[in-house]
Amino acid sequence: MTALRVLIVDDNALNVTLAQTVLESDGIDVASASQATEALEAIPRFRPSLILMDIQLPGMDGLALTRLLKADPATRDIVVVAFTAFAMRGDEFRMREAGCDGYISKPIDVHRLAAQVRAAWAASRHGPG
Repeated sequence: MTALRVLIVDDNALNVTLAQTVLESDGIDVASASQATEALEAIPRFRPSLILMDIQLPGMDGLALTRLLKADPATRDIVVVAFTAFAMRGDEFRMREAGCDGYISKPIDVHRLAAQVRAAWAASRHGPG
């Protein structure tokens, strides 16, 4: 079985620390990047199976980065899960339209985050149901 490797792309250090601690305590391999350029450098090195993508990033936003990743044959199979506080009507649709494979809202539920990440990864690998 392939190990789950998660790249957290978020410019809020507290969010990163909390999510990383929760995921690592569940046996998930984690790396982080605080902006799109860092993420683009980390992806070939870390080779994540899933990216938790904040939408509001400095410079290139998370949706633009997602579109870029999904357009590239080398990265299009990486599962991208929007990781955001956006919770307005239509936001999830907009994120999925940009290529996000799932959506996890902030603030995170520390008791559910690892299960949510594993479920998003499993759904993308095996299809729903």
